Amino acid sequence: MAAAVEQEFRGARRRLVETLQQNGIRDLSVLHAIDQTPRHLFVPTGVRHRAYEDSALPIGNGQTVSQPSIHARYLELLKLTGEEKVLEIGTGSGYQTALLSRLAAQVFSIERIQPLLDRAREIIQQIGLRNVSFLLGDGTLGWRQYAPYDAILVGAGAPELPKTYFEQLAEGGRILIPLGNLDEQMLHMFTRRGDQLEEIEIAPVRFVPLLGKHSWEAR
Repeated sequence: MAAAVEQEFRGARRRLVETLQQNGIRDLSVLHAIDQTPRHLFVPTGVRHRAYEDSALPIGNGQTVSQPSIHARYLELLKLTGEEKVLEIGTGSGYQTALLSRLAAQVFSIERIQPLLDRAREIIQQIGLRNVSFLLGDGTLGWRQYAPYDAILVGAGAPELPKTYFEQLAEGGRILIPLGNLDEQMLHMFTRRGDQLEEIEIAPVRFVPLLGKHSWEAR
């Protein structure tokens, strides 16, 4: 029975990968990571049948997991080679964390909601990924202990770039972050060149607010 269920999910996952390819995702390592990662384990059982639709799904605690095409585009923009040390702000379900772990050497992921962090850690361990470290805390502070990072991926919107991210970014490193107001943001990519940041606007997006000392204050 379990094997039959897994086979069913595998077929659905393959179809998702084909859909992403048809919609313009070209990075084969990103597509392979999505094909190898069981998204159904990262969503609640009540929506598990929708795990391989290209749609955002609720994960509890007022949070969602983004649609797979969003993850795919973000990861494609970062152009990871497998050698990088990556900081992820907002573990959430842990699905993107799992994708990053297949694309980078080390992943450091911060989450401020304890139940989400505990669940994500459990699933990451269950599927055998060993290059991920988790921290419960304020994501706007970064994780200074392991800096500098080759890439910083922020899964929530901020009014401006927290200076802590620039301070913890390696030379040539990249930051992907949605910047704007609480209702809508523009996805920005910053690349560190010495003491300067090159900035590119990517696309309009809508994300939950980044809460913490260097962004929107939690009410």
